[in-house]
Amino acid sequence: MPRTLRVPRRRRRTRQIQLGSVAVGGGAPVTVQSMTKTDPLDRDATIAQILDLQACGCDIVRVAVPSAAAIGPLRRVCERVDIPVVADIHFDHRLALAALRAGVDGLRINPGNIGGVRKLRELVAAARDRAVPIRVGVNSGSVEPALLRRHGGPTPEALVESALGSVAAIERAGYDRIKISVKASDVPRTVQAYRLLARRTHYPLHLGVTESGTAVAGTVRSSVAVGMLLAEGIGDTLRISLTEGPALEVKVGLEILRCLGLRPPGPNVISCPTCGRVGIDVVGLAHAVEAALERHYLADPDAPRPLVAVMGCMVNGPGEAREADVAVAGGKGKAALYVRGRRVATVAESEIVDAVLAQVRDWQAE
Repeated sequence: MPRTLRVPRRRRRTRQIQLGSVAVGGGAPVTVQSMTKTDPLDRDATIAQILDLQACGCDIVRVAVPSAAAIGPLRRVCERVDIPVVADIHFDHRLALAALRAGVDGLRINPGNIGGVRKLRELVAAARDRAVPIRVGVNSGSVEPALLRRHGGPTPEALVESALGSVAAIERAGYDRIKISVKASDVPRTVQAYRLLARRTHYPLHLGVTESGTAVAGTVRSSVAVGMLLAEGIGDTLRISLTEGPALEVKVGLEILRCLGLRPPGPNVISCPTCGRVGIDVVGLAHAVEAALERHYLADPDAPRPLVAVMGCMVNGPGEAREADVAVAGGKGKAALYVRGRRVATVAESEIVDAVLAQVRDWQAE
């Protein structure tokens, strides 16, 4: 398949909003978000996690603001990191006002639990003064009781009606820098809710499956739902919500975009499934090679991507290595290094990652 071919032939056109230096919607690249999972009061841990996420390719990060005590650390976070920071606010509009003063680039709220029309208007006025976008985030656990009764539960129709009602409240307060999410915890409701919403609004949409689960189940559910929607041209930004470290959320999100041709491809690495013959840590090496190449391509998205193979033994390894551009075939504590199918060196296990990366860089120079 040609690399220029994209699965979504045409993306749905939406309004564009600006979160700090990052554009969302209006034809801008689909962005990947995550959320910090550190104690909001621990500014150093939060900053360190955001820097790690940025190194993984995260475009936007959300931080929970559960109390007034979190505002001071939030201010330091906003001062220290380069990617846009979104404050996640519930129940107390004063926290949103304080977060805006602290320098956040976006707000995520549910207008239904923010404290009434007067408080919402005050919040919106402050956001408008600073040109800070607001995400209306509705999920299956936050739909208003009246809508649940009318629709018989948190159906796709109920999610959309709840979201658009909140959007209308913000519009009445005089603001339209808005993005919307309508997340359910299962694939069918999530996909149908976003399809319905896409037909009824031109605001940018934030995709995701809420509470999708742990690594395997959550990745599969999120990939199916988000991938279907993006393939239909729906979606401007996304978060893969996993019960795991946030770096995995970013990696899954990027891989979904790459699979659909919405981002440049990542590392082109194959590796053997291992067996009782291996004498080196193939699993650890494969992950380490992928991570090193990921950093390389994030720094230089247009760099060539030779096929790299990480093989675990000298039985099938040399044959597989000849099919790759750069390859290692493991022995006991060492590996044979192949370039263009020719064995060029034997390297110690501790030097394999650096040796592979050096060959990829040489490939780029050639």
